[in-house]
Amino acid sequence: MDTFALIVTVAVALFFTYTNGFHDSANAIATSVSTRALTPRAALAMAAVMNLAGAFLGSGVAKTVSEGLIDTPEGSKGMGILFAALVGAIVWNLVTWYYGLPSSSSHALFGGMVGAALAGGIKVYWNGVLDKIVIPMFLSPVVGLIVGYLVMTAIMWIFRRANPHKAKRGFRIAQTVSAAGMALGHGLQDAQKTMGIVMMALVIADVEDYGDAIPVWVKLVCAVMLSLGTYAGGWRIMRTLGRKIIELDPPQGFAAETTGASIMFTTAFLFKAPISTTHVITSAIMGVGATRRVNAVRWGVAKNIVLGWFITMPAAGVVAAVSYWVVDVVVL
Repeated sequence: MDTFALIVTVAVALFFTYTNGFHDSANAIATSVSTRALTPRAALAMAAVMNLAGAFLGSGVAKTVSEGLIDTPEGSKGMGILFAALVGAIVWNLVTWYYGLPSSSSHALFGGMVGAALAGGIKVYWNGVLDKIVIPMFLSPVVGLIVGYLVMTAIMWIFRRANPHKAKRGFRIAQTVSAAGMALGHGLQDAQKTMGIVMMALVIADVEDYGDAIPVWVKLVCAVMLSLGTYAGGWRIMRTLGRKIIELDPPQGFAAETTGASIMFTTAFLFKAPISTTHVITSAIMGVGATRRVNAVRWGVAKNIVLGWFITMPAAGVVAAVSYWVVDVVVL
């Protein structure tokens, strides 16, 4: 196996993690920044640290990515498929970041993997794609919407007699904890996805065996790159999440973040399902906002975001397939 091909593929995987960080940093901190619970830089620094910590909390999601979606490809062709999958995901991340659209880096990666696998003639485990990707993709936003609505309704009832100014001040402080929980969940979910890809590359190169535990250095470099990307910040997407869907106040921000973090930890530990941080927090914000009144949510913005979710996997898959054909002609 060409060592150079392995190094290039791992480097591209780490660059994907970096784009994932600045693309999805908004997920963890947009609500805290928009309610002025945290300054942007303080929020990003906190998110970067918590992303790093979250990456070491488990490996179930990484196992799903590396073993449950496509057949482990072999040789230089296999490395070409992984490379093309990552290119597809990175291109879609950059396009959606440019337009300020909070699409899912996770689904860009999965779409890239499926597109490249199909182009390279590698078996796709459609049951795995359906159970671990497609069903959670539809289910998690619905759960986020409903739970966000219920959590906010409970907060409004519990604090119905509280002094509004004191309550807002208290929730602003509480948001630092809920934002940290979101960032920890983001690290737990998203760093593991790249760990899964790096493990596939190492198995193809015969450096690791199929089913081996993830080496510590893989966890560390993936976590560090995600944290660096997070600290770089994704201001365009932050504006969409923090301001354009609905103007949030501190209790609403706390409710949305608590909802998002709870769903991410539950899916990672119980189901080992790689869900989208973006889908969960965006739908939680919509659910929380709807407690004020249904038309308080800017559903036109929400509709564009949801459309972006649905085209992410096919779009990244097409880019990955084209990338594979280019690699096949030029290199393989």
